[in-house]
Amino acid sequence: MSDIQLQRIAAGRVTLHDARRKVERTVALDAFEIGVYPVTEEQLAEVLGIASQHPDRPAADVSWLRAIHFCNAASEWEGLDQVYFFDGEDVTWDVTADGYRLPTEAEWEHACRAGSVGPHYAPLADAAWTSADGVRSPQNVGGKIPNLNGLFDTLGNVWEWCWDLLDPARYDGYRVFRGGGFADDAWSVRASVRRGGGPRMHHEDVGLRLARGAFETPGVAQGWSAAADRERAAFDGPVPMGWTPLRR
Repeated sequence: MSDIQLQRIAAGRVTLHDARRKVERTVALDAFEIGVYPVTEEQLAEVLGIASQHPDRPAADVSWLRAIHFCNAASEWEGLDQVYFFDGEDVTWDVTADGYRLPTEAEWEHACRAGSVGPHYAPLADAAWTSADGVRSPQNVGGKIPNLNGLFDTLGNVWEWCWDLLDPARYDGYRVFRGGGFADDAWSVRASVRRGGGPRMHHEDVGLRLARGAFETPGVAQGWSAAADRERAAFDGPVPMGWTPLRR
């Protein structure tokens, strides 16, 4: 498989905002690794045996389920432990396995911010491909400046799938994607914005970035827990419109 470059992200803390419940939570993260670039068309094609028209562009039009299958296939390719297991289309994460996986959204935001506290880690025109650039498709990875973690394209170009459920009380099975895409304006291309889709949904501006890191406690890792998912699914309070804070 074409080289997947990973960057080690030091342990730290990140504050996540839940617009629906109007609450925020601070997550303590252990160190982990995350891709320097989004997964490219070439990497996806090589592992899954599909065609690649633009090898250096981020893979896009990729469903969450295909992203999960790619993670497992990439792990097998490199002789790493499989992370995800299937019961039909129900997916479980073995957090003790050290193969390739999707980042949690806490990991994703921590890695994207790279210590910054505003909506962008740099002026948006320098950091991200957005609607302001007038492009009509994803652009080759690495064309804008990286953040202080050395990561490219976390903002703009393509949204990136995360492991987490978006809002199980309102959207059954929807998973989070982050970062904004090439057709989005500045409001959407921010470090805190959350969007999502069903596991089989695919969009021309949604791709993925790989992560690695294993943890000790089953069902709990890096701001995610199976118990919290069940609790959120049972929430029966009022649900406001939108998925993001009005100001951040």
